[in-house]
Amino acid sequence: MKFTKDEIRSSMLLYAVTDRMWLKEGESLVDVAEKVLQNGATFLQIREKDLDEESFEEESEKLKALCNGYHVPFVVNDSVEVALQCGADGVHVGQSDIKGRDIRAMIGPDKILGISAGTVEQAIAAEKAGADYIGVGAVFPTSTKKDAKPMETELLRRISNSVSIPVVAIGGINAGNMLKLSGSGVDGVAVVSAIFGAEDPGRATAELRELSAQMVAAHE
Repeated sequence: MKFTKDEIRSSMLLYAVTDRMWLKEGESLVDVAEKVLQNGATFLQIREKDLDEESFEEESEKLKALCNGYHVPFVVNDSVEVALQCGADGVHVGQSDIKGRDIRAMIGPDKILGISAGTVEQAIAAEKAGADYIGVGAVFPTSTKKDAKPMETELLRRISNSVSIPVVAIGGINAGNMLKLSGSGVDGVAVVSAIFGAEDPGRATAELRELSAQMVAAHE
């Protein structure tokens, strides 16, 4: 499925990143992801650090089929190979993944490419490397990346202003702190534990979606 630049920008509003460590007994990742999509997630990334490649690919294929039904972009974290194999809409990579590799050439012109950036220089370089959007963070303390230092809102604003492609904020974002990002210029938020670690991921998604819309509207 090919998404336009405008569709990619609007899909940043509530970008859900999977985390299977929060699954309850008897739950599958697909079950929870469906609740999340039903309740307003606008983008889905599968992030797996410990699955073997075959299982990673199988899960990715199921989530890709699910996202197709909701017309929501689906990308794979880090693994270009799995993204291509499962027919994902794209891939999201970090700074270490792009060293010496032309990811855009590997995935072709029609796939979505997201690149993480923590500085203005990295953001500008990511846009030049063919990124469709940039993930910036960690904007708040986060358990997902323990070595990440929280980012000043002013730096987030400068990064947002330095590129023409969408910017999504990530890292420690939840319902209690999201509105602190108002005025930063980001197009939305990427959330892991505030969705997948919630007692009711569907309800949490609906609340976060509403807050993200308020936050983005406050930029204008």
